[in-house]
Amino acid sequence: MPSKRVIWTACTILSLLLGVLIGLRLADSYIQRVNTGSWGSFGFLSGKHVGSPQPAGSDKPAKVPESAQTAAKLAFAVGGMLVTFLVWTLAISWIRRLKHGIERMSARDKLAVGAGLFVGLLMTVLISPLIAASVKTPTYINLVVAVLLCYLSVTAALSMKEQLGVYFPGASTSGKAKFANVLRPKILDTNVIIDGRIADVCRAGFIEGPIYVPRFVLEELQQIADSSDSLRRARGRRGLDILKAMQEQTSVQIETYEDSVSGPMDDVDAKLVQLAKEIGGVIVTNDFNLNKVAALQDVKVLNVNELANALKPVVLPGEEMTVTIIKEGKEQNQGIGYLDDGTMVVVEHGRQHIGETHNVVVTSILQTPAGKMIFTVLQGEQPEDDAVERNVRSYSSGRQRRKIR
Repeated sequence: MPSKRVIWTACTILSLLLGVLIGLRLADSYIQRVNTGSWGSFGFLSGKHVGSPQPAGSDKPAKVPESAQTAAKLAFAVGGMLVTFLVWTLAISWIRRLKHGIERMSARDKLAVGAGLFVGLLMTVLISPLIAASVKTPTYINLVVAVLLCYLSVTAALSMKEQLGVYFPGASTSGKAKFANVLRPKILDTNVIIDGRIADVCRAGFIEGPIYVPRFVLEELQQIADSSDSLRRARGRRGLDILKAMQEQTSVQIETYEDSVSGPMDDVDAKLVQLAKEIGGVIVTNDFNLNKVAALQDVKVLNVNELANALKPVVLPGEEMTVTIIKEGKEQNQGIGYLDDGTMVVVEHGRQHIGETHNVVVTSILQTPAGKMIFTVLQGEQPEDDAVERNVRSYSSGRQRRKIR
């Protein structure tokens, strides 16, 4: 099946050819009228200056020279081509805006618009014969009447959509604001695809509505998969495999967004934000910087890292837990361990217990953009007075995680 870009190119070429044909047809009609004197003899076609005296007793208009006919046909052909291209571009732009508007409409709004159009067309069929029988009117008057009646009917139906919900309960959108963001299209970022957790989130049913993967994101994934660096190549191939697995899931509606983004932007993040603005979508990412940039431009973002942090178990100072110390910490005598969900646990005086499993007591929790860290002491020991301040200063001044791409 041809892509949208191929269809767009073919239709554009056809519109240009149609413009050339229309221009040549108008040129022939114009030259014929000039030759017969219907519009008079213009100087630029007859080869004479405007206002030059005609020979006495000569009422026959001068014939248009061949060179002037060729120039006129060329001018009309170019003009017709430009006009049809402009009309085609404006029509496609209007159709895209109409499509996006219909996608964002609620079920009750669509029902109201459909009912209004039906009533307007029905009234047109009933009224047009009466108008034609009583008054002689041109044919285009029926079109004007149809447009006017459809507009009035749709406006009236939209004003009564609350009442329509009584007769069609299935189309009711009570609590529309509550569920406004659920059905908005979700746009996947390159980082979140390579990360892979989005596939599990979708499989669990926490993301609903259409999921779009823009063409420029696929191209970036392909570039990463073709990289000469083995690590980047492995990440790119992992992202492509995850996309394929998501498409095979029956519970996930994932599509490739083929349309280009308006504006001369080369940065993928800027294109994602612009696309989300154009289609009213939500960006799904795990990139902290993209999250901030989108928030500054009033674009909704779903951050997988924030979801993971929200689902981590809540621990409070004084609670006990069991952890395996696997490596040294930043400060002297500290050991590092991890919970099952990946949360890092810092154990005071745990350096000499690396490779051992111990019961520890929570002393403090530090929340960072990269995640949550839990500071503990071995069970039976007392925390130092300046331990909390030292840990916060040591672990909050680290460098932020680099982006995957």
